[in-house]
Amino acid sequence: MISSSQPTIHKPPRSRALSLRRSLDSSTTMAANKLAILISLALLSSLAAFHCHALQVGYYRDTCPNAETLVRAHIKKALRSDPGNGAGLIRMLFHDCFVNGCDASVLLDPTQTNPRPEKLGAPNNPSLRGYEAIDAAKSALELACPGVVSCADVVAFAARDASYLLSHGRVSFLVPAGRLDGRVSRENDTQFLPGPSSNLTTLVGSFAAMGMSVEDLVVLSGAHSIGRSHCSSFVQDRLNASSSSSPAPAADMSAPLASFLRRRCPASVPVAGVKDPTVAQDVVTRDVLDNQFYRNVLARRVLFASDAALLEEVDAGRMVRANARFPASWERKFARAMVKMAAIGVKGPQGDGRGEVRRNCRLVN
Repeated sequence: MISSSQPTIHKPPRSRALSLRRSLDSSTTMAANKLAILISLALLSSLAAFHCHALQVGYYRDTCPNAETLVRAHIKKALRSDPGNGAGLIRMLFHDCFVNGCDASVLLDPTQTNPRPEKLGAPNNPSLRGYEAIDAAKSALELACPGVVSCADVVAFAARDASYLLSHGRVSFLVPAGRLDGRVSRENDTQFLPGPSSNLTTLVGSFAAMGMSVEDLVVLSGAHSIGRSHCSSFVQDRLNASSSSSPAPAADMSAPLASFLRRRCPASVPVAGVKDPTVAQDVVTRDVLDNQFYRNVLARRVLFASDAALLEEVDAGRMVRANARFPASWERKFARAMVKMAAIGVKGPQGDGRGEVRRNCRLVN
């Protein structure tokens, strides 16, 4: 039989209860503060690892003193042959770093064990250029310093040198090095790269996921002052924006540009096997990396919806106008943003199994 009587509870005096409560509150607060500090430190640690793992300016000073000089010599040669290679090399850094970090995974060729690498993804194939310039630089490095300089660092040096050469020396910056080459490259991962049809929300989200700001997005978009684009990248949403029987250009494209493009591009997106012409992204200062891109945005003379989208938001539009007005300021910001981007997702030391120094940039060791 269970007794129905309630157990006797001995309550401490009120003063002791208040003291105990204060002690518990204080302990809880201290524990919460410690937890918040630990979480913050963990986040900062992970972000630091994500953005810059042991990168140093002059990293090869002792192990391969002429590394950067050798790379620059081959990039100069590639640009003398075709300035479009420079635009391709700057774009290559972006496409490499935004997919699994700056690890040269974009350079890997198809193999029996990996038939569909990043190189075959729609954003890269067939438009990405500059592979041969990277090969030439890496071959020279392997002769001078076998197994020392990573392909990932070659990609970063090449983008830096292309920026310098195409801007006639006005965009100049040092590149910290020490990246390792990745062993994983998957075509499907390229689907997360922002494309020419992306709206501003998508662009901002893509950059934020990489730890990059809206200003970084606007500043790096200035690279669209160089290079060429296939008509298939913009015909559908820029020249055939109207759903009527008589397609009209997008409202944010100037009539002269639309007319110019209609004379050079097919009326619809070319199908496989049909010629896909290319046009210059900037016809005003072609093959020069400068702030003309921003003047083109303001004049509605840009090819891509993603470029026109920079005016959709007040702050981004303000940055566009500032970059159009102050070229030297944009050049400094572009240099800083390139260094920041080149530190995304850098692989750790060779001992952790995540990276290596490839002997051939097209194949894992």
